[in-house]
Amino acid sequence: MDQFIVSARKYRPATFDMVVGQQAITSTLKNAIRNNILAQAFLFTGPRGVGKTTCARIMAKTINCLNPTPEMEACDQCESCVSFRNSASFNIHELDAASNNSVDDIRALVDQVRIPPQVGRYKIYIIDEVHMLSPAAFNAFLKTLEEPPSYAKFILATTEKHKIIPTILSRCQIFDFKRITIDDIVKQLRYVAQKEDVDAEHDALNVIAQKADGAMRDALSIFDQMVSFSGSSITYRAVIDNLNVLDYEYYFAMTDAMLSGEVTAVLLMLNEIIDNGFDGQHFVTGLGSHLRNLLVSKDAETTRLLETSQSLRDRYAAQAASCSPAFLLKAIELQNQCDLNYARSSNKRLLVELALLQICGITKPLVNEVAQPATTLAPPQAKAAANAGPTETTQASATPKPANTSKPENTTVAQAAPPEQKEVAQTPAAYAPKQRPGSLSINAALQDVAKEDTTLLVIETPFGADELQKAWNEFADKLTNVSPSFASAMKKHVPVIIGSKTIEFTVESSLIQADKSNLNLLLEHLKAKLSNNQIGLEVKVIEAEPSKEAYTDREKFEKMAESRPMLRLFKDELGLEAEI
Repeated sequence: MDQFIVSARKYRPATFDMVVGQQAITSTLKNAIRNNILAQAFLFTGPRGVGKTTCARIMAKTINCLNPTPEMEACDQCESCVSFRNSASFNIHELDAASNNSVDDIRALVDQVRIPPQVGRYKIYIIDEVHMLSPAAFNAFLKTLEEPPSYAKFILATTEKHKIIPTILSRCQIFDFKRITIDDIVKQLRYVAQKEDVDAEHDALNVIAQKADGAMRDALSIFDQMVSFSGSSITYRAVIDNLNVLDYEYYFAMTDAMLSGEVTAVLLMLNEIIDNGFDGQHFVTGLGSHLRNLLVSKDAETTRLLETSQSLRDRYAAQAASCSPAFLLKAIELQNQCDLNYARSSNKRLLVELALLQICGITKPLVNEVAQPATTLAPPQAKAAANAGPTETTQASATPKPANTSKPENTTVAQAAPPEQKEVAQTPAAYAPKQRPGSLSINAALQDVAKEDTTLLVIETPFGADELQKAWNEFADKLTNVSPSFASAMKKHVPVIIGSKTIEFTVESSLIQADKSNLNLLLEHLKAKLSNNQIGLEVKVIEAEPSKEAYTDREKFEKMAESRPMLRLFKDELGLEAEI
């Protein structure tokens, strides 16, 4: 039985043309070899698994090849290529800087550089994970790296370029490797699957590519894992079960339920997701990606930003047609807020459920708008409702008008228009003909959101200093263990009501003023407890007076005498003097 070789090694590129997703870099290296303008040192940097060490080996083999092809690829037949393939080359050396990072290791390398090559034109040194070298080792390497012998070439590879000292960077030609795109990973996985006689579904390979996060090596490792799990047939269901990936069907069903306001279905679906072993934050981040994909699908020009299969793009476009831009932007805002607060929440599941319920509630004003009393409308809408005629009021009662379709100035135009134009102008957007998916641009969508933002309820319940202080203390008590410094600042100063809408918060440190996260949470807490969503919070920084310290004996005596006057009388009666 033949020994098994992992796909990452078995299908490791042997030529520049086989490197996946780095065409710009491989073309540059081939042109440098063809024109014989090779630098003395190269630095390959980028994420893991994108081909840095592979390109270094291919370049080392190619520049030492005795019979390179016209395309500047190694022949793989000459003495130099054969010895390199068999790991027996005396002219191409690899050094792992993670385990050989001392000054002595670099000095040994410098001593080897003095020996010219036996076969081929160059002696090449590939130093992997070069950022692991110690500062002393870097300094010992500087002179050799800047002025090596004519036959010596250095290829450095690292994932953390910022850890390399600038004097090393200035002596190298730097090549930044990029993350491999999902399409390129899927193509390579399809090629490997055909070579291994494995039948793999396109959606399954797409999930593997997404899980690899731009690393070809990780994708091939996951592919081997799936072959071990499923055999010669890899299905989408097998991949999501084995890799613990949340099925996108949940997100499509969840979005449909939130659009229709089905709170029960949303909560039961979340419970099923958690029961299947998925983390709440994993679901929240996935929901954010799904909503983002829906927003991108609103415009045909931005659909190419979706890194998914064509069939899934069609599903996104179909669901995006039923979502308004206002719903998507508000839902993404709520999801993002939930994601930011998830780590420090003590009841994480409740936080996720609350975010989902708030998203479900985005569409509720569309249903209950007519039932709201006139006093609860925002000032522009209240004015428009007061100016509306009897005919318009009757029509609004008969047909609920979506909250996002009119503004006061539009109502005035409709009253002045001819009858047939008036009927068209008053047609709610919800009953207008559906636009084809992708026909609405993102810029137009953002403008529509600005026009539609007129349905917010205004709540201005009066409150007094006692009610404010009670709500203030409640929030300070909650933050005692989470953010002690912020809670201490709240308890030290009493909040002051300025006018009817502004609360002044006096602090002694600009760090408290810069703590936007806690300040926003405080403002939301006050709005909820005081039933007033129009209040604002003004933070005022005051400089604390520095306390004068007593250093000499005379200063210490004067400081004690301030609180104990009898000491001064005792000193005068005895004729004593404090030493300076």
